Amino acid sequence: MKSFRELIYSPETASEEVISKVKTHTPRIEAPDIVKANQPFELRVSVGPHPSTVEHSIRRIEVYFYEEERQFNPVHLATITLTPVYTEPDVKLTLKLEKSGAIYAIEYCSLHGLWESGKEIKVIREG
Repeated sequence: MKSFRELIYSPETASEEVISKVKTHTPRIEAPDIVKANQPFELRVSVGPHPSTVEHSIRRIEVYFYEEERQFNPVHLATITLTPVYTEPDVKLTLKLEKSGAIYAIEYCSLHGLWESGKEIKVIREG
């Protein structure tokens, strides 16, 4: 039996059979590289261009934060459930971080499975 981790695709792990899906299935994370501690900032996660039909659509986006020096990681930040036809896989969240770490996004496509990406974010303290 494969580990669950082996079932999640990413640009780094996509094999020849799914390499053509990397551009349209890997979540894009847009956020500042550096943020101020405990100051709100916007995080955007989008996928696509991708169909949004009953037969083939992005159904869910999950967002996690790996916080440096935290004993148990990751922290689950959000799960967004999307309805085919009516929604597009493009979501925005407002976050406040106390410590540096990495944001991870996982999306589920009804035909092509789970895809992930990540982005490091450095938190600075003023004063």
